[in-house]
Amino acid sequence: MKETEQQRKERERRKDLQRLYGFRPMDDDFMRCLFKDNIPLAELVLRIIIGKKDLIITECQTQKDMKRLVGARSICLDAYGTDSENKKYDCEIQRAGRGANPHRARYHSSVLDIENLDIGQEFSKLPDTYTIFITEKDVYGEGQPIYMVERINLTTGKRFEDGEHILYVNGEFRGESEIGKLMHDFNCTKADDMNFNLMAERTRYLKENPEGVREMCKAMEDMRNEAVEQNILQTIENLMETLKLSAEEAMAAMKIPDDDRGKYLTKL
Repeated sequence: MKETEQQRKERERRKDLQRLYGFRPMDDDFMRCLFKDNIPLAELVLRIIIGKKDLIITECQTQKDMKRLVGARSICLDAYGTDSENKKYDCEIQRAGRGANPHRARYHSSVLDIENLDIGQEFSKLPDTYTIFITEKDVYGEGQPIYMVERINLTTGKRFEDGEHILYVNGEFRGESEIGKLMHDFNCTKADDMNFNLMAERTRYLKENPEGVREMCKAMEDMRNEAVEQNILQTIENLMETLKLSAEEAMAAMKIPDDDRGKYLTKL
């Protein structure tokens, strides 16, 4: 018997609930919901990672899309924050080692620069930026909690002082220090096992409160739909490139309904 739309949705919901119970802050789907509209939690995490106890976060956005150059590759930031000194923070979760490639960090940092300097502004007006990768594994294998990357003048041996900061946080690090406890919490599936109340409270809300569970299920459904849409866009682009088709011809070949073609044209 063919599955009805209602049965499909119910099946997807059961799968989402099962996934939800196994989520950790180290999973980017869950991390984005943890930080959404939650400046106090973002502030706590950044204070520990940056090592600045008086850091004040004034704005935090999740899934922040950035691209200001025509034809340039866009990126979607897991969490993007601004502090009271107008310093900018891009905090990314990286489960796979390849996601922590130095060239990726370079690109993220450059996009932050483009986003934060308008036409006519002096280069000196660029804010300090922090590109932070919280990695599931110790990507450098040295057992350190944080690897800080700064430019230096090789001739003088002094720091270049260009305001760009790149940090890799070792998700495997443990211990009694604040960063050790934070990385423990990032790998917990249960709120009761966490050290920091702000992290535990938000986790408990998203996993145990009916309203929070609905929020998470909606977010997972949106992400699933977004993934399907991205696959369709990629297929359209591939057909356009390999077969030299127009966007309309590619969508016709894929039998995309006329009513849906407008949204794909806009995103192409």
